[in-house]
Amino acid sequence: MQSLVDQLGINWEFLISQLVNFALLLIVLRIFAYKPMLKLLRDRREKIEGGLAKAKEAELRLHEVDALNAARVKEAETEAMGIIKKTEAEAKELEAKLLAAAKQREAEAMKGAEARLRVQEEESRRATEREAARLVRAAIEKTVELSPGAIDEALIARAVKEAAQSA
Repeated sequence: MQSLVDQLGINWEFLISQLVNFALLLIVLRIFAYKPMLKLLRDRREKIEGGLAKAKEAELRLHEVDALNAARVKEAETEAMGIIKKTEAEAKELEAKLLAAAKQREAEAMKGAEARLRVQEEESRRATEREAARLVRAAIEKTVELSPGAIDEALIARAVKEAAQSA
């Protein structure tokens, strides 16, 4: 076998020195390159996993906030509907009050108009009585042919009453 090793040109001393150099190189690389790289990769993995966990947590919070916002919007809509209904009820109540006040003013105006009409009727009746008294006085004057100062007021009043009753 020695001849085979010689024929192949293998130098045992050189081979062993190469193996030792390679082992030293592996040890140095492992200490100064491989471990820091593994640490860097581990740190990155932890950072990524932490980021993913935070992203999931943020997504959960976002869903909670969305649900909370939806609830608040629904609550605000309910409150707005309540306010609208309350306002409508108040408007109907105000409308009823205004309508009642308008009817009351109309009734008062009617009473005032009736009172004015009665006053006008009374004035018209008095004017008619005065005119009737004047006419009766004129008729009596012509009938009796007396002066207006001599005519008895009682006679005139009785004639006016009789004229009013017959009319």
